[in-house]
Amino acid sequence: MKLFEPIRAGAMLIPNRIMVPAMVTHLCREDGLVNDDVIARYTRYASGGAGLIVVEAMAVHKVKSGPLLRISDDSYLPGLRELARRVHQSSDSKIVPQIIHFLKVARTGWRQTVDMVSTAEIDQIVEQFGDAVARAREAGFDGAELHSAHAYTLSSFLSRTNPRTDEYGGQTLEGRLRLIGRVMQNVRRKAGADFPVGVRFNGEEFIKSGYTVEDSKLIALRFAELGFSYLSMTAGGKFEDAVHTPGQVLFPYSGYSGDRAMPGDWLPRGLNVRNAAEVKSFLVSRGHRIPLAVAGKLSDPADAERVLQEGAADMVAIARGLLADPDWPEKVKRSELDRIVQCDYCNVCKTMDGTHRAVICALWPKNALQAPARDAPGAAPQWANGGSGLAAALKDVRVVLNWRKASGAEYYDVYRSDDGGGPQLMDAVKATLWTDSAVLGGRTYRYTVRARDASGRGGPVSDAVSIKTPAPDYMAP
Repeated sequence: MKLFEPIRAGAMLIPNRIMVPAMVTHLCREDGLVNDDVIARYTRYASGGAGLIVVEAMAVHKVKSGPLLRISDDSYLPGLRELARRVHQSSDSKIVPQIIHFLKVARTGWRQTVDMVSTAEIDQIVEQFGDAVARAREAGFDGAELHSAHAYTLSSFLSRTNPRTDEYGGQTLEGRLRLIGRVMQNVRRKAGADFPVGVRFNGEEFIKSGYTVEDSKLIALRFAELGFSYLSMTAGGKFEDAVHTPGQVLFPYSGYSGDRAMPGDWLPRGLNVRNAAEVKSFLVSRGHRIPLAVAGKLSDPADAERVLQEGAADMVAIARGLLADPDWPEKVKRSELDRIVQCDYCNVCKTMDGTHRAVICALWPKNALQAPARDAPGAAPQWANGGSGLAAALKDVRVVLNWRKASGAEYYDVYRSDDGGGPQLMDAVKATLWTDSAVLGGRTYRYTVRARDASGRGGPVSDAVSIKTPAPDYMAP
């Protein structure tokens, strides 16, 4: 499989094409120091076989922001060194920190915008990024990644909504690119031209007057010309359409653009692949072969492999899928696809992030702070004599399923087929009750469920139950 072919990003040889993109954990305290829980999260990704692990965003400055990691001065180096050392000790995975600067936000809903940043503060930001990447090198990381996506400072300067009227202004693409250009220039001066540095950016902003893939082609071209080692494409996640909850700071993943950044179960799989393919093709046409990673609902192994085989991108960035099951790479490599704990995109993890609580997966055992071990002890889940007792009933225009609890079950996969089609995984649930509201009248639906333990090991598939939905009256001749 192409997923397991190595790839070079500058001086960094990544053992496979599977990336864990940065995803905030809120496992540290407000001091921003690396602790044992943070180390456990990232060594778990390493032991599971990810090729490139991007550590959650680390701030280049000291500002009140809740439990987020910092890389703003040398006092953070001991913990950062230990994190890099432990990951390298666990596997041949490469590990890079994501480096971020963010503007101020308040619980009133107020937020600082780029036109409020003085030129002296811009100069300071440039220096802070250079110092932070130099610290990443000193700490023993394999590289670093600049965060120029979503709602944060570098991305806000890049946006078409940038209201500045000076040399950093949004009226021209060069003005919007000037800050990150200066940052990268200083990073190379302070961390060295040979130190791998990637960049995370939006392929599209998905806000009114925001930039589209036509802009991101040119942005990516300039990134390649600046000497970045790899590009990592995401989308959306902007403050402009964020929904303010009274008493809380704005959360940039709460509006439509936020849904594009962390797409839920109602959005299509691989929804950023088309933009990635356009950017990749444009770069190649201009003579650049810089590795490009793409994110966005790619936790189905067949989807991930197809992206690489078709040349839409060079790496796949899978955040929630590898949160649900850090052993995803090893299970795919061993052809243990049936053992994967499949993310159902319920976005409980997003809710945790938005409320500054420790980010966990809803499919993990209750109260677990980390993913369970690859091989759970004991037998696979089983239903007692009498089987699952799977039953289906119509309620309005919904199908309601219920079944018996299986011994050793942590959760249940629900499958559906209709009128002769093949079974599709519809959801993964903890309860023994599930409602299907996406049914058409006048069709026959067939359902099965399968109990799984915490490591993804499945028991027998239940007996099937079929139900015919009544045709709506508007279909009558």
